Amino acid sequence: MPPYLSFLYLKLNNRNQDMHAERAALAAFFPIVDWLKNYRREDISDDVFAGVITAILLVPQGIAYALLAGLPPQLGLYASILPPIVYALLGTSRTLSVGPVSVAAIMIASALTAPEISALGNPIQSGLILSAEIGAIMLAMAMLRMGGLVNFISHPVLAGFTSGAALLIIVNQLPQVFGVKMPTCALDLGCYAQAVGSFSAPTLAISLGSLALLIFFGSPLTRLLKKLRVNLSAITAISKCGPLLTVILSTLAVSYADFGGNPVAIVGPLPSGFPSPHFTSAHLETWRLLLPYAGFIGLISYVESVAIAKVTANLRGEKIAPNQELIALGSANLTAFLFGGMPVAGGFSRTMVNFSAGARTQMAMIIAATLLGLSVIFLSASFANIPKAALAAIILVAIFRLVRIKHILHTWRYDGGDGMAELATLLGVLVFGIEQGITLGIILTIASHLRKTSQPHIAVVGRVPDTEHFRNIKRHSVETWHHLLLVRIDESITFANVSYIEDYLAGELKRQPNTRHIVLILSAVNDIDATALDALELFNQGLQAAGKTLNLSEAQDKVMDKLEKTDFFEQLQPGKVFARTEDAVKALG
Repeated sequence: MPPYLSFLYLKLNNRNQDMHAERAALAAFFPIVDWLKNYRREDISDDVFAGVITAILLVPQGIAYALLAGLPPQLGLYASILPPIVYALLGTSRTLSVGPVSVAAIMIASALTAPEISALGNPIQSGLILSAEIGAIMLAMAMLRMGGLVNFISHPVLAGFTSGAALLIIVNQLPQVFGVKMPTCALDLGCYAQAVGSFSAPTLAISLGSLALLIFFGSPLTRLLKKLRVNLSAITAISKCGPLLTVILSTLAVSYADFGGNPVAIVGPLPSGFPSPHFTSAHLETWRLLLPYAGFIGLISYVESVAIAKVTANLRGEKIAPNQELIALGSANLTAFLFGGMPVAGGFSRTMVNFSAGARTQMAMIIAATLLGLSVIFLSASFANIPKAALAAIILVAIFRLVRIKHILHTWRYDGGDGMAELATLLGVLVFGIEQGITLGIILTIASHLRKTSQPHIAVVGRVPDTEHFRNIKRHSVETWHHLLLVRIDESITFANVSYIEDYLAGELKRQPNTRHIVLILSAVNDIDATALDALELFNQGLQAAGKTLNLSEAQDKVMDKLEKTDFFEQLQPGKVFARTEDAVKALG
């Protein structure tokens, strides 16, 4: 090839490689690029169907969760329009539905009712600042590559927290169900008598009717439609219309029925039109006071969102990038702040509806958010007469499945420490508060982990006859030797457990005084830290003074590499290091 053609070929090849790298980088930051280029015509119908079904949930849930958080209903609606679209551009889950969620809403309510926050006297401004701070914290975590933080809150603690928060939400909604006003005075029977006296029969009737309709649109209607051999897609569409139908019927009842002067609490007028971008002006002290609450809400929202995203991703063999999820959720929350919305996260019920309706990509959520945006622009006046009792019923039906008392019993039977942490988290949330409850659960989980690490499983092993397999002498019929002690340590040896290991070995030597050789089987040991190494050296010196040897077998390469940097092997002599326990038995048995 002539030189000028070779030069041209190299330039074109390098340019193609650079373009490929740029596209890969763009797809990594904007996952929508990856699925859009593979978007098929048959995906459109699935995404449109799922988007319409999910949009049906967005209106009642957006309003209900805003009221649950103690915020005006429009903040929930605004949070359900642009933030999901921003997540669709940046998120790695193809089915996660981002918007207002129940657990975050009760945490926001807890923050806004805290004495130092309620004293600020502007809950709307505080709610918007929470959105901004949650978004900023998530983006900062992404810059620090802290996506793996999702692994530091155990599932039992998260389950206990969710159950406790769900119970708080249920209690919080009961006054709306019965139409009573909760007393603001404490330990005053007259106050409570006045609250009971404010009971509204029409409100209770609407609540019970709404609950009955929502429950019917769940399993009973699904079973009935299956018996009638209705198409599965039609079943999904019909069964998910329950919340919207509940809102429509209850609104008509409030608008046209005569309740004899006994009014039913309604949402009230909402601002019409699409929200415009704005910046909240607030004193720096306000931002400082809200920051701890924002950090806590952001952490839980992120952990729950990733957990939900992984559920649906695993069902389809897809992957979730935790650090990119921080960028997507953080950007969604900043968008909520700019356009007057409450904090957002991935919602379990909406995500499962979106997934069950057949959503293929985030195009379904873009369609759902677009439909909601059109509703807010043209139909916001229709939302004014929605009764709060119907919204409370929607919340109760959605949240009830999150109370998982049986899960605590299941966890307790499997692992007492994890079961105690889950129960303590639930009770802590109910008795002390949301932040204190989950903090208690995390502390107990760490304590349980440290206890397990400080008391590792250790077994004296013997050889299964006519094999080269070595098993616990307490569980199997094995061959042993009166002068040879084989001990398997099933944990890394660290400062936290080396004393326990020493005591165990000392106890075994007392029971078997004729032992001349000890072999430590290190197949499960991933690390030996400096404190443990010093202790092993002293233990070896004591054995040598008693005329015994310490030997190692099946040590992992990374452990051997660390030990070779010291003079431990020289101190070990005449003890030896064996590749296999069988070799140790042949040499020392």
